[in-house]
Amino acid sequence: MNHLALITKTQTLIAAGDIVGAESALVELADAEGDAALMVVLEQLPPKDILAVIREYDNSKESVINLLVSPEQFARAVVIEKQYKDLTRTHLRGMINAIIFRDDADPLEFLNAIGDLDGGSEALADYFSDQWSRVEAFARTGTFDAMEDHGEMLSQTALLAVAYAKPVLQRDEVADGDWMQLAWILRYECPDLFIEMLMVLRAKASAHDAGREDEEDVEEDDGKVETGDTDRGKATPSARESDEESAI
Repeated sequence: MNHLALITKTQTLIAAGDIVGAESALVELADAEGDAALMVVLEQLPPKDILAVIREYDNSKESVINLLVSPEQFARAVVIEKQYKDLTRTHLRGMINAIIFRDDADPLEFLNAIGDLDGGSEALADYFSDQWSRVEAFARTGTFDAMEDHGEMLSQTALLAVAYAKPVLQRDEVADGDWMQLAWILRYECPDLFIEMLMVLRAKASAHDAGREDEEDVEEDDGKVETGDTDRGKATPSARESDEESAI
């Protein structure tokens, strides 16, 4: 199969909103020529196109794309996911869980790749946005019991001081393939990234409490698309916006 022709076909299908068709074309390549051929093609696809496919996470089936995407490719996709303007973060959490916790994956490779990019800690903060109080409690106490007394948050200096404290919870106690397990890995195996993410998460929570919206949500015309359209495969972020973001 001509790889250049396949890349063009895949991008055309994605631009037309046919995400299922684009994924099928890539799967056909893997079936015909093997995983190595698919990995070559994935390396040549821009992050916005890889994102368009992997964010449509479906836990009822296993995607060969999710199985083969590299940490670097995945990280570049994650940091531009916000362009879909999905305020629920459903797709972001779904694709992170599906890929970071896949059977053959080393979560640290993916997390380090995300942390190495501008916007990486922000993307992780978005992932935890619905669990802010419990993540904050985890940073302070080592457990996920929300702070009923609203105790004082640890400063960044204090967080650094306890970064390598002995875990209160063992990893197998939170091995849910979801946010608790990811928070545990970040705190105890990527403490610097965990603290950086937590600082961003606190800022987002403070802005929310003050009744302010993120800048990305108040711009009149920022090139983003409504999630209602993307969830039905009708649209993807504009090529101009995505290409600029993917150049990080």
